[in-house]
Amino acid sequence: MPLPTTFEALIQEAHQLDLYKKLVVQLNKDFLLANIPLDFDENIRPDRLKHLLHECVYRLLQDQFADYLNLLYIIDVSEQQIKALNGEDMVQLAEAVTFLILRREWQKVWFRHKS
Repeated sequence: MPLPTTFEALIQEAHQLDLYKKLVVQLNKDFLLANIPLDFDENIRPDRLKHLLHECVYRLLQDQFADYLNLLYIIDVSEQQIKALNGEDMVQLAEAVTFLILRREWQKVWFRHKS
């Protein structure tokens, strides 16, 4: 499965396969497992989802680093991919991590759909 390389491509693919709501459900499930109080409405617009998720990741990076690491572990974001990111600008780092989270969650949803 070739993974989407942009947020727009990921969302387009999710909508084409009618799996966008399942992506949101998967995010909610993993955030609940990580004890992070973020619960998205299943009908949230993609731009709003990205914005709220980015804010949450940024806040976790700044104030709750242990919770941030736990979330990445629960979602199973690749440690190599995280280490490869440039950490000089926290806003850009949070944006890149947000995309990695969405892409990993998309992988889970896509594989479950294909099984």
